[in-house]
Amino acid sequence: MDPLDQKLVSLLRHDARRSVSDLAVELDVARATVRARIARLEARGEILGYTVILPADAVEAAVRGVMLIAIDGQTTAKVIRALGAMPEVAALHTTNGRWDLVVELGAASLADFDATLRRIRLLPGVATSETSLLLTTPRSTRARL
Repeated sequence: MDPLDQKLVSLLRHDARRSVSDLAVELDVARATVRARIARLEARGEILGYTVILPADAVEAAVRGVMLIAIDGQTTAKVIRALGAMPEVAALHTTNGRWDLVVELGAASLADFDATLRRIRLLPGVATSETSLLLTTPRSTRARL
C-alpha cells in the first residue's frame, strides 16, 4: 500500500459510506482514481468488507481489561461457548504458549468487572487466569463515532 492507499483506507475506516467525490476532494485526486484504488484494494483482499457500527459498539465500557486464561484438559470449546454468551466479553482469541485464551472484557464499573472475573474463574475448565486493566488506548483500528 502506498501513502495514497493508506490515506484512503484511513478515511474509509472513519466513514466507509463517504462518497467517492468527497474522498477525491479530500485526497486531491480524480474520482476515477479513488474508484480504481478502492476496487484494487478490494480485489487484492486488503479491504475485506464494510460494516455497520451500532451505538452500543461505539461506546467503550468504563472499565476494560484483558484476561489471559489457561484451560484444563479438553474443555476449551465449552469455555469458549460460555464466554461467548457473556455480554462483558468484547473479543475472544485462542492463542499458544502458557495461555490458551485471551479475552477482552468491558464493564460499567470496577464492581461489575470484578463480578465478571469471578464468574469466569468459576467456569468448569478454567485452570488459572491473569488479568490486566486497560488504562488508555493511544491507537486502535476500531471505528470511533
